[in-house]
Amino acid sequence: MPPEDPLAWKTLDRQVAYTCPGFDVVNESVQLPDGTETEYDYLSEPASVCILPFTPEGDVVCIEEWRQAVSRINRGLPVGGIEPDDDDLEAAARRELAEETGHEAGRLEPLVTVEPANGIADAVLHVFVADGCRPTADQQLDHNESIRVTPLEFETVLEAVRNGEIRDGRAVLAMSYYQLFEGDTHEPERSP
Repeated sequence: MPPEDPLAWKTLDRQVAYTCPGFDVVNESVQLPDGTETEYDYLSEPASVCILPFTPEGDVVCIEEWRQAVSRINRGLPVGGIEPDDDDLEAAARRELAEETGHEAGRLEPLVTVEPANGIADAVLHVFVADGCRPTADQQLDHNESIRVTPLEFETVLEAVRNGEIRDGRAVLAMSYYQLFEGDTHEPERSP
């Protein structure tokens, strides 16, 4: 076994300080590299998926949703936690897309996996690109969701990211990463 990294903290004790639907707040007693013992709290939540959904015409299927933490309507992308019944990450992404937008994807591809806030949370976000998205059913929203589906031209969404109108970190990340690494080579799945 390789020697422990000198930057590593040692966990002495761990307990869940608070739990609610969706996440826990974890309190750990830790020893820092210099030997100091202290407390560290962080948010613990299940991994989640974010979907960048394209219609056959190349529009992005955006959602608008009230976000209580910031007291405003948020424009973003379908996002949700992985559930025990999901067979894999793609199944979770397909389920979330259908539940939040009523759309079904023709093709799904992984885009990137990130730890969006690893200084305060253990969250892992798996971002997918979905092509050929068509409305096939009604939304199946959770009890605390109210979502308006708003398809927009890709350039309109990209400009909203550029000018700060879209502030949702998951949407900004997905759009920016897609534009940076995939935008010039990816062609949306078109209708026959």
